[in-house]
Amino acid sequence: MLDSKCKICRRAGEKLFLKGEKCYSAKCTLSKKPYPPGLLQSERKHRSNLTDYGRQMKEKQKARNTYGLRERQFSGYVAEAMERTGSPTELLYTFLESRLDNTVFRSGFTLSRSLARQMVSHGHITINGRKMDIPSYRVKKGDVIGVREGSKGSPLFAELSGKLEKHTAPTWIALDAKKSQATIVGVPAVVEATDAGLDLQAVIGYYSR
Repeated sequence: MLDSKCKICRRAGEKLFLKGEKCYSAKCTLSKKPYPPGLLQSERKHRSNLTDYGRQMKEKQKARNTYGLRERQFSGYVAEAMERTGSPTELLYTFLESRLDNTVFRSGFTLSRSLARQMVSHGHITINGRKMDIPSYRVKKGDVIGVREGSKGSPLFAELSGKLEKHTAPTWIALDAKKSQATIVGVPAVVEATDAGLDLQAVIGYYSR
């Protein structure tokens, strides 16, 4: 099983926004304990510098946990990115961002990827009007993401239109707040990975050893 979400953020040393609303509030565990779990008080000010390998592994873990993927899934995306023609870093970011669960999160339907994954798995989300319950489904340009008609009364989607009106989506997603829909209009740009604090070049370096 994946570690406690709060412990994952503490190990990374930064917020990965894995628990939705709690991450944006004063209840955030990292704000109260800004050091790795299990670290003795005497060790907190004297942590050794990471080696290049250690830094790459830390970045790999951070990226994997950010998207909520197990090692086999994550390494599969890396392998595909390294096998294809083009920049492995750009391809990896595109693969990760294009997952349906991530796209639902990026569109503002919910505040965490884990809840977005549940929405998809429980059959609440549609692609082009058809139910899609596979979180790893890779969205493409022209796809329209919406809420299944029978799920619109669920508390999960209460006041969704209002939330979407206030949400700023990435440039590759166009929101229609009135219809509670998101349309894929482009391809995720790797520059947004840097904005999100992800060093995917280090991730590629880790798997290239």
